[in-house]
Amino acid sequence: MENILLAHGGGGRLTKKLIEEIFISELGNEVLSKLDDSAIFEHEGGKLAFTTDSYVVNPIFFPGGDIGKLAVYGTVNDLSVAGARPLYISLGLIIEEGFPIDELKKIVKSIKEAASFAKVKIVCGDTKVVEKGSADKIFINTSGIGKIISHEISSTKALPGDKVILSGSIGDHGIAVLQARAQIHFKSNIESDCAPLNALVEKMLSSKNSVHAMRDPTRGGLATLLNEIAKSSNVNIFINEEKIPIKEEVRGACELLGLDPLYLANEGKLVAFVDGKTAEGILSRMKKDPNGIDASIIGEAKKGKGTVILKTKIGGERIVDTFSGEQLPRIC
Repeated sequence: MENILLAHGGGGRLTKKLIEEIFISELGNEVLSKLDDSAIFEHEGGKLAFTTDSYVVNPIFFPGGDIGKLAVYGTVNDLSVAGARPLYISLGLIIEEGFPIDELKKIVKSIKEAASFAKVKIVCGDTKVVEKGSADKIFINTSGIGKIISHEISSTKALPGDKVILSGSIGDHGIAVLQARAQIHFKSNIESDCAPLNALVEKMLSSKNSVHAMRDPTRGGLATLLNEIAKSSNVNIFINEEKIPIKEEVRGACELLGLDPLYLANEGKLVAFVDGKTAEGILSRMKKDPNGIDASIIGEAKKGKGTVILKTKIGGERIVDTFSGEQLPRIC
């Protein structure tokens, strides 16, 4: 008998297999089967985006954020990359018996501040308490609703000739959580990139019909996201290693710990596939936003059958595949 592994929740190959063979095979429909970060549907003459997510990050407090801030911004970002303006969020908490009230107050305050900063409202919620040992401190579930403000954006819409834009440095969140979990102290303090992307996305969408596909590289990182879009859109994606922004302290931590930054989780970055003719203009607008200052065109989509190819710094090429599990479980 097969059992669930931690790797099934890592966003990689095993997650994909689990979703397709268990959930999509039984529950699949024209909306769910697209497997985008948000569902898009018509409602009274307009279009809405709807998303849901659960947060089990360990530890619950980490450099640059906490589970509450992560839950709000993660939901905001899933709506934003679908071309929606985030409006409302639900909040469900599963709390383990014995959890300190002071820590709960701190998390709720962080949720309030994050929602205010991202201009969304917490409009409903639920609280459950389970016996000690039945959970790990606190888990949070959120759902979000937003109003579509653009043309259709989907993982299935990337086209040959599209430029691939990454909004900033990768791996910050993964290393920040790892150092807090393992109590590793690096010379440079690495903080999570946890941030809302809705303002950045609205700047990008001012070029009508130019953004074809957009996602935020959370679990499984940049490499997994690119593979998903390559297969969903049936294109090959060529990326340039030298163009991918990685902070030196993150790169050093990865070399020390034997990790590949391409697979590390991020919580305040996005990847967009945009019309090659408008890419430079979109990039220029992105750089005027605090969350897009380090944005870079890292590659291009071409005709193909769903492969991601990395041009290395030494001039060679290698295929970047989907990770089977995840380098670090419970990252969000």
